[in-house]
Amino acid sequence: MSGADEEADVDSDTVADGDPRTTEGPDATPDGDDTDRSTRRKPVVVVVEPETPGNVGTIARAMKNFGLAELKLVDPPELKEDGEAYGFAGHAREDVLPNAEEVTFDEVVANYHTVGTTAITGEDDRSHERFPFKTPAELRESLKTVDAPTAIVFGREGRGLNNEELSRLDEVCSIPADDDYPVLNLGQAATVLLYELRDLTVDETQLPDTAVTRAPEPDLERFHEFFGEFLAATGQREHVREKNALLMRRLLGRAHPTEREIHSLLGTFRKANAKLEHAEHLAAKYDEPVYPRER
Repeated sequence: MSGADEEADVDSDTVADGDPRTTEGPDATPDGDDTDRSTRRKPVVVVVEPETPGNVGTIARAMKNFGLAELKLVDPPELKEDGEAYGFAGHAREDVLPNAEEVTFDEVVANYHTVGTTAITGEDDRSHERFPFKTPAELRESLKTVDAPTAIVFGREGRGLNNEELSRLDEVCSIPADDDYPVLNLGQAATVLLYELRDLTVDETQLPDTAVTRAPEPDLERFHEFFGEFLAATGQREHVREKNALLMRRLLGRAHPTEREIHSLLGTFRKANAKLEHAEHLAAKYDEPVYPRER
């Protein structure tokens, strides 16, 4: 397939802290961290002069994945419904892509706090167009503190945004990559950046709640008692048993087992200890060793 594999001098996005141009959406709150994501204005995505319809479709799909809906295109190619753009867009072909708006670069600069993306950055403050820059993670943290109309601006596949364009934008963002080959494909760069911003744009994901409720301490102590009995029945020397008991306590201390997990372990060691006790009883009855003892 054509253009989707072409590489772009693009990389990230960024939004400034409190821009006065707040002409649309809900009013910004003083405490941005506490602003509900359902009411926060989400960034729009702008692609300047994309050359390949497939890349536009890929970006639309990434937007759909990470909760963004407004796509704006500066001088785009024709996006046919039976072409690459719609083929690459997935479910974004139903809303994001057909609702994409064609705009001018001047309109974007005039109406949004703008974040330019680039793979090639300035190394120090002598390169004003490309320095300073934020990584996607740094951008996410700065955006938590502000609620303003923001545009994340991506450039062309082969050349990205030029210095004149970057000089008109408010901030610069770049994805950290290997110095030998830092230039990402346009669609890949957009996907990485929008993924990093998901905490600001996605209200709920498909992943289950990962909060863990640690098992009650009495249950954990019962487990350590059972484990101590198990160690004693193995015939290990006392100092080895003490070391292993301490290692198990440290391990469970880091693991934060749930009540269900610790109950499963309790049942296992209860049965193991019962079998070991029975084996010792039979060995004593028939004057046989249960197993070789350490010397």
